[in-house]
Amino acid sequence: MSRDPWSDIVLGARDMMPMALAAATYGTAFGLLAIQSEFSLAQTISMSALVFGGSAQLVALDQLVAGAGVAAAVLAGAALNIRILLITASMRAALTHRPWWQVMAGVYVATDASVALMQTAKQRGTLASYHYLFGGGLLLLLVWIAATTLGALLSQGIPNPKTYGLDFAIVAVFVALLPGLWRGRQDLAPWGIAAATVAAGTALFPDHAAWALVCGAVCGAVVAGLRHDA
Repeated sequence: MSRDPWSDIVLGARDMMPMALAAATYGTAFGLLAIQSEFSLAQTISMSALVFGGSAQLVALDQLVAGAGVAAAVLAGAALNIRILLITASMRAALTHRPWWQVMAGVYVATDASVALMQTAKQRGTLASYHYLFGGGLLLLLVWIAATTLGALLSQGIPNPKTYGLDFAIVAVFVALLPGLWRGRQDLAPWGIAAATVAAGTALFPDHAAWALVCGAVCGAVVAGLRHDA
């Protein structure tokens, strides 16, 4: 891209806006559920700011509420987010020859939506620059933290989020985002393996559905890595 860094940051933030607004929906729901699970406001906001992983946060929260312990919650969240390794690998061109602190910042804000941003840039006939990806990721981070905070603050007025279907909103919004992440037939194998693993795990071990998600994420990521689809 020939634009200056600030222009790329603004463009990345603009292109991320639709996905950020969608993420705000389940970010709010996460804030509600976290407070209902006896997290404090500070813990809820800190988790969103430091972990910055919607699905990983939900799985970790589920493990903590179930009494599995902090180590199990961290392991579950980390395993589910193993796909981020593939996402950052696909960002290699944008991260190469950058100072270490820029690389760390770029990796920190990398999410599934980063793939969609790279696809958007590709459709323009250009490569996603570092600042373009960083601008999009930064906007998503700020919206995620703000939405989580809003959900946590609103929790006092909603005794049980499940009564209003807010827990399902997280799943619904994630499903709605999937078409934007689909890159074509190359995603069929890893997505299929991940879905089959989750379905089998849930059917065989219904009391440990969270671990089925973790196993599905790991299997899908491994398949994608072996096929060099990152």
